Amino acid sequence: MAAPLAEYFGQVTATDIYDYGYGGVSDFLTSDMPAGSHDWVITNPPFRLAEEFILRGLDAARRGVAVLVRTVFLESVGRYERLFSTTPPSTVAQFVERVPMVKGRLDKKASTATGYAWVVWEKRVDRGTQLLWVPPCRKKLERASDYEGTISSSVDATVEIVREDQSKLLL
Repeated sequence: MAAPLAEYFGQVTATDIYDYGYGGVSDFLTSDMPAGSHDWVITNPPFRLAEEFILRGLDAARRGVAVLVRTVFLESVGRYERLFSTTPPSTVAQFVERVPMVKGRLDKKASTATGYAWVVWEKRVDRGTQLLWVPPCRKKLERASDYEGTISSSVDATVEIVREDQSKLLL
């Protein structure tokens, strides 16, 4: 995630709890990260820790938090009561095509039956939750270089946008 995000943001700090060959090694939930120290926190957290990642990210981020999660994350009475009822996201962007994810690596031939969505909290937006669909775009946006070299992908990766390039927007 960090490499494509670096194309849009001025400075990106990438960390993961394990060394996957890219970025630093750090536990996002226990790292020393002062409140408001980053513009954005963008992550695809471990499913069982997603709520904790969101709350930690909201404390650390000045502008917002974006999490890539399984669509089923939006379900659950408990999650609604603990998170969504008091801190609703500004945007839910549902992928219409399935996004294959393989822990610790990229695999062009991977497939999945799991749906994913970006759930975004923009601190400066107060319009209620907007539902969007991410149209089919995988073939158009992927590059051959995404699958070459040593950069790996992790379902646990967290990216903190330290300083946003004001001339470019991610979402």
